[in-house]
Amino acid sequence: MNLENNQSLTSAEITQLWVIYMQDSAVTCQLQYFSAITNDEDITQLVQHGLNLAQSHITKITEIFNQEQYPIPYGFNTDEDVNISAPRLYSDSFSLYYLQQGAIISMQAHSVSLGLAGREDVYHFFSECLMEQITFLKMINDVLQSKGLYTTYPTLPKPEKYDFVKNQSFLTGYFGERRPLAGTEINNLFGNYFRNALGSAALIGFSQVAKNTDVRKYLVRGKEIAQKHCEIFGSMLHEDDIPAPAKMEDLVTDSTTYTFSDKLMMFYSTELIALGVGFYGTSMAMSPRRDIGVTYNRLLNEILKYAEDGANILIKHGWMEEPPRALDRDELAKKKG
Repeated sequence: MNLENNQSLTSAEITQLWVIYMQDSAVTCQLQYFSAITNDEDITQLVQHGLNLAQSHITKITEIFNQEQYPIPYGFNTDEDVNISAPRLYSDSFSLYYLQQGAIISMQAHSVSLGLAGREDVYHFFSECLMEQITFLKMINDVLQSKGLYTTYPTLPKPEKYDFVKNQSFLTGYFGERRPLAGTEINNLFGNYFRNALGSAALIGFSQVAKNTDVRKYLVRGKEIAQKHCEIFGSMLHEDDIPAPAKMEDLVTDSTTYTFSDKLMMFYSTELIALGVGFYGTSMAMSPRRDIGVTYNRLLNEILKYAEDGANILIKHGWMEEPPRALDRDELAKKKG
């Protein structure tokens, strides 16, 4: 990568690079563990590929930050945050679904980052990351399909011709007969169910190996929230005889041996919440039926409260690394005085 550039990094570029560094340092710990416990050769190769991508991103971001004399985040590391020798906590299928969702989320994040990048080297880095994830997702989906594990979204009937909405009942959902779900509503309900099912499985495993009592209770609470949201999304789909994705609790073993640090698991939990907020907000905006929008709003408030409680635990234990921020001018003035 050519780092010769006299233009200073913008707030957007610094922040996006910082976020990717933190996420990929956490991913590195998790994928090193997955690599150690995975039996299936095809999935092992995908795990190693994902690990290589994460490590290469850390190296390139470190180069950019060093050139800018910007402090490197502490992040996560193998010595402190993962026990690679721990027994199997998740099945190979879980690892594969985890890789798939990680690639989808990373693809979306890199696309946003690319739109915020003006400096040539940073733009090139985000562009490279995006193309890597596009290729990686195809590799993962191919393996999922070859093993009969690919989760297919529901199909829709083929209309005879185009049509237009005739009256306001298209928007209602509380009184009278509710119209069937629109395609966008189905996609979001199905996708949010799947992500909550995977998140619930992840939190079950985390709660089994957590050391701190506050962390364990928090993770159990998160599992219960995710499972409740699955029930809500599933019931909406079932009203129109649309199948929901399968639950994933059976992808977790009964291991209680220390596997991940409480700090790493809390980081992942808060990341899941942040992603949920984004997906729910988008789903609410894309759901014309009022009852669905109100439901998303209610669920959003629940996970926002959960997020705040998680932030308090991170701060309490000194685990929340401070992100890039603006100068505190009042504090500078006090120091001079």
